[in-house]
Amino acid sequence: MSETTYDVVIVGGGAAGLSAALVLTRSRRRVAVVDAGMPRNAPAAHMHGFLSRDGMPPLDLLSVGREEVAGYGGELVDDRATTAERIEGEPGFTVRLTGGRTLRTRRLLVTSGLRDELPPIPGLLERWGRDVLHCPYCHGHEVADQPLGLMGMAEPGPVSRSVHLALMLPQWSRDLVFFPNTLDLSDIDRERITARGVRIMDGKVSGLTIAEDRLHTVDLTDGSSVARSALFVVAAMIPDNAVLDALGCEIGHQGFVSTDPNGQTSVPGVWAAGNVVDPRMQVITAAGTAAAVAIAINTDLMADDCDPH
Repeated sequence: MSETTYDVVIVGGGAAGLSAALVLTRSRRRVAVVDAGMPRNAPAAHMHGFLSRDGMPPLDLLSVGREEVAGYGGELVDDRATTAERIEGEPGFTVRLTGGRTLRTRRLLVTSGLRDELPPIPGLLERWGRDVLHCPYCHGHEVADQPLGLMGMAEPGPVSRSVHLALMLPQWSRDLVFFPNTLDLSDIDRERITARGVRIMDGKVSGLTIAEDRLHTVDLTDGSSVARSALFVVAAMIPDNAVLDALGCEIGHQGFVSTDPNGQTSVPGVWAAGNVVDPRMQVITAAGTAAAVAIAINTDLMADDCDPH
């Protein structure tokens, strides 16, 4: 391949992508990180659960990470990867960007994350990451002992995240109102939730009332309103896997890419890490897992470097 070929192109410059880039640049690999600048946690003012960085604004973490990667010679490309394809007759890939540039690389790591798709209810998107929340591990402590709400939704499959959260959230506040919304609660789940001291308000949510830039009430279609300080919402989590789809990577449960324990996809030379693989990963786990995947990629490249053929 030409001298302009990267060892690794990383699609996605969030915590996972930058963590992998840091490991690889420190391993003296030539790395490019392609990032569209739209991290999932951008609306949140603070990041929690990251040892030594608890309470840090998430964009500040990324800013520091970008500086560190650049300091070791990594190239940061502010653009969006639209597709990728294998180079015919060569063991590498091309990655095409929205701006028209094409990158050549020996290995590809996709850390493009996911997007949270909220129900089209007025007020949810505007308050997302502020007092409309999704993860008690990320935000529960900050709203502890306040009047909380949980809005559920119907989901495919046997496991309901709505019910799971309804049973979990009383750890943070005993004043919890569960709005099943579009979820059809079973009698057993209704009994379990009620036994946890949670009040259930049937009916569909119509919107939120905001007063003085804070959540005031959760409003229902029957005209009733319930005063709440924060509302947890079960959002649909959609992986940003367009590049993985273009390469023909095997897609598994709920549209998330399948990988082996080292992060390798079904397509040789293509790896994935972070929320594009597992929606449950928080910032610290995405970063840590991606660092381990980066070591696996470097080992794979080393084997290629040592191959006499």
